[in-house]
Amino acid sequence: METKANYVAVGAFVLTCVIGLVVTILWLAGAQYSQEFTYYQAYFNGSVTGLGKGTLTRYNGIEVGRITNLEFDPADPQRVIVTLQVQPGLNIREDSVASIDSQGLTGGSFVEIAGGTSASPLLVAREGQRYPVIRTKPSSFAELQRSAPEVVAKLNVAASRLNDLLNDDNRRAIAHMLANLDETTQVIARRSATIDATIVNANKAMINLSNLSNKLNPILDHVDLTVAKFGKVSDDADAVINGDGVAQISDLIGETRRLVANLTQASDQLNRAPTTLLFGDRRKGYEPK
Repeated sequence: METKANYVAVGAFVLTCVIGLVVTILWLAGAQYSQEFTYYQAYFNGSVTGLGKGTLTRYNGIEVGRITNLEFDPADPQRVIVTLQVQPGLNIREDSVASIDSQGLTGGSFVEIAGGTSASPLLVAREGQRYPVIRTKPSSFAELQRSAPEVVAKLNVAASRLNDLLNDDNRRAIAHMLANLDETTQVIARRSATIDATIVNANKAMINLSNLSNKLNPILDHVDLTVAKFGKVSDDADAVINGDGVAQISDLIGETRRLVANLTQASDQLNRAPTTLLFGDRRKGYEPK
C-alpha cells in the first residue's frame, strides 16, 4: 500500500508539472500573438531572389519585423507584392524607400527600409490599398545585373584596344625604346662627374652675374641721373618753344630781314653812284618858270 501511495504521489506531481508547463507555454504564446503589429506593402519589379516568408525586415539597419507574404501583382506579372509585418510606432514616412539588400556577397537577403525626413507626412493607406505602400528602388545587386552587360562590353573594348597596343610592332618599338632609355641612363651615369662639374660652374656663373649686377647698380643710377637731366633740358626747351621765346625770336628775325634789306638797298645805290655818298646828290630838279 505504501508503494502504491508513493507512485500516486509521484504521478500527481509529474502531472501537475506538465499542466503548469502547458499553461506557461500557452500564456507566453498568447502574449506574443496578442502583440499588435503594423503592416506595409512594397512592390518590387523583377526578381526577389532570397526573399521568403519570415525574411527579416530592417529599418535603418535595425531589425523591426519580417515578411509575412509574397504574391504576384495581378495587374503586372513582372511585379511582386511583399507584405511586411513590423513593430508599431516606426512612423514610416512617405519619402521612405524599401530595397532588397544582402549581408555581404554570400549572406542572406532582407528588406531594408530607409527612413525619410521628419518634414514628410506619415505613410498611410490610400483608397483601394489594403496596407500603406512603401516606395521601392532596385537593389544594388539588381543594378549590378542591369549594368553588367555594359560593363562587359566596355571590358571587351578595352581588351581589344590593349591587344592592338601590344601587337608585335608596338612591342618591338617599346623594347627599342627601353633599350635606348637604358643606354641613356648608362651614359648619364658615366658622365655624372661632368654633369656635377657643369652644375658647379653654372652656380659660379650665377654668383658672378649677381656680383656684376651689384657693380652695375651705381652705373645705372648715374644713367638715371643723366636721363633726368636730359629730361629737365627737354622741359626747358619745351617751355621756351611754347612760351614768349618763339615770339621774340620771330621779331628778331623780322628786324634782321629789314636790316639786310636796307643794307642791300644802300649797296645798290653805292654801286650806281659812288660819289653820291661823298658829295651828295647835286642834280637839280626841274624848276618851272
